Amino acid sequence: MSKEGKGIILIASGNRGKVREIKEILGFPEVKLLDLNQISFRGKIEESGLTFEENALIKGEAIYREYRIPVLAEDSGLVVPSLHGLPGIYSARFAGEGAGDDQNIRLLLSKMEGYPDELREAWFYCAVVFYYDPGRYFIASGTVYGRIAREPMGDQGFGYDPVFYLPEYGKTMAQLSPQIKNRISHRAKALSSIKDLIREHLKGSK
Repeated sequence: MSKEGKGIILIASGNRGKVREIKEILGFPEVKLLDLNQISFRGKIEESGLTFEENALIKGEAIYREYRIPVLAEDSGLVVPSLHGLPGIYSARFAGEGAGDDQNIRLLLSKMEGYPDELREAWFYCAVVFYYDPGRYFIASGTVYGRIAREPMGDQGFGYDPVFYLPEYGKTMAQLSPQIKNRISHRAKALSSIKDLIREHLKGSK
């Protein structure tokens, strides 16, 4: 790792919601966490993988090659078994390239119109990669289970949070406080699994 890269991790995302959550979950006060917006990255990374893990690795490797600084990359999405696993890896662009959260949610709800509760089961899945040297990385994943609500509820979070209902809380993910979400979410579980490995690597690279 270059001398300039010590104490810096690039978050391979420009999604402000994801970046905010990653920074809050990781903490790491001794490390400077930069995202793609902060470094004015304008490139296009082709997410051509067939799984969340493959896409996270593609992003991590691409950003590392560009900057030669350790990269934290993730790919996550919503999986609905009754829709044959969709939106899945296409979650961010379910309603088409450039689609916003509202458009994706509307399409999802329209496809599930009339589905009974037992067919509305779903889960959020997150794969996280910490890419720190050429061909060397840590990888982890996390899952949170729930079901698809019949209408959006709540104004916290982003993405499909307003329609992802958690029966044990009686709320959608978007109705939870950030503190609770950042403890139970798929992203929190994946990052918690890899957090100590990242910390140990950073200690060893000083």
